[in-house]
Amino acid sequence: MGADTVDKTQEGAAEEVAPEAAESETQESKAVEPDAVEAEEAVDAAVDEDGGDAKGAAGDEAEDTEGAEAPNIFEAITAEVTELRDKYARLQAEWDNFRKRTAAERKSERDRAAESLVTDLLPVLDDLERAINHARESGEGGTLTDGVEAIQSKFLQILGKHKVEQLPAQGEAFDATRHQAVGVEEDASVPEETVVKVYQQGYIMGDRVIRPAMVVTSTGGPERRDEEPEEA
Repeated sequence: MGADTVDKTQEGAAEEVAPEAAESETQESKAVEPDAVEAEEAVDAAVDEDGGDAKGAAGDEAEDTEGAEAPNIFEAITAEVTELRDKYARLQAEWDNFRKRTAAERKSERDRAAESLVTDLLPVLDDLERAINHARESGEGGTLTDGVEAIQSKFLQILGKHKVEQLPAQGEAFDATRHQAVGVEEDASVPEETVVKVYQQGYIMGDRVIRPAMVVTSTGGPERRDEEPEEA
């Protein structure tokens, strides 16, 4: 009986101690829970704040990058357009120069070809002129001479259509660019270096001398004075 009583007494004491320990643990747990919740909320707030700052900084950086890239793209496009315009202008100028140069070369080739043909025909014209002069000097002029003169006149008209004309020489002042002196003749009635005779007619084609005139110039006359310019 004594042992049973002791055991029951110990069990009763243990049962009394157990509820008190449980109640103490519950109170401690309740005391700890608010502190943990507050700590967790503080951590979450700090994380959110850091994340917001990071996102804001990233957004500002992106906006700055976009703002910096936009002018750079515009400047690049503007520079490229300017370069293309310059290239186009240079190509246009080169094309115009090429076209003008080609046209001038073709005209020069045509002129040289025509000049060569006319030069080959001039001796025939010289023979017609000699025949006419000989007939007049010998007094044998007539219908035949008139016919030859008509042929010569028609010949000169055809050459005139191609801008070929005789150089004026008789009575003109000697011009080394248009006349070829083959002799000198004493003549005091005319100024020095005046063309007094023409042995062979000279011809021009446009503004180009294709054959100078063969002439005789005077000597022994008064000095030639430069022509005074006409008053306006």
